[in-house]
Amino acid sequence: MNLSVLDEQKFHYCCQLLVQQSQQLKDGWCWETVTSSDEGYLKKIIVRTVVIGSRLMWNHESSRTSSSFHQKQEDQMCETENLNAEADGDDEDDGLCTFSESRSLVLQYEYHIVYSYSYSTPVLYFRAFSLEGRSVSLEDMWRSVHPSLRLSLQKNRLSTISLQEHPLLGQPFFMLHPCRTEEFMRPVLQDQLRPMNYVLVWLSVVGPLVGLDVPLKYSTQLHLPG
Repeated sequence: MNLSVLDEQKFHYCCQLLVQQSQQLKDGWCWETVTSSDEGYLKKIIVRTVVIGSRLMWNHESSRTSSSFHQKQEDQMCETENLNAEADGDDEDDGLCTFSESRSLVLQYEYHIVYSYSYSTPVLYFRAFSLEGRSVSLEDMWRSVHPSLRLSLQKNRLSTISLQEHPLLGQPFFMLHPCRTEEFMRPVLQDQLRPMNYVLVWLSVVGPLVGLDVPLKYSTQLHLPG
């Protein structure tokens, strides 16, 4: 079985194996079938504490509403400049941005793995809620990502986080864009002497970017049976 290209049948096979492994490890993955449809997706719900990083409060309305990667990079530069100014004892206010305090939140995350017919790859959809049921904004989702991973996300379009409609549920979800998934998966899979579980290998790469860790015990089950 050539898993360097993932068709729908192979996707379902890989998902079936992942669910079986998850049940053995008590890791929480299950398969959800869409009502009145043959389609479905992998689903996992976890509760974890996250630290929402310092917010950059911009004085210009256009800056507050921008969500492009260029704006995010400018935010990083602004943060660095402010820290340097504080270290130098410079109290001058440049009128660009200030900080609000970081805060810890207990959130319930819901992750879905859905097959993309357009890209022939799995796609990770996710959303998060506070324990009171308040949904997390895209801004706070970005700020919940660890700073070192956040910089990687900003530099790599493979991992762009955006707010999209879930293709099977029609509800708003965050999504990791799949445009370069095949590009980074092909060399990983083709270098193997034995076929590997595409979905599990892919998940081990993209999951940690958005707080979804894959237990090391899965590493003994990366290869397909046979």
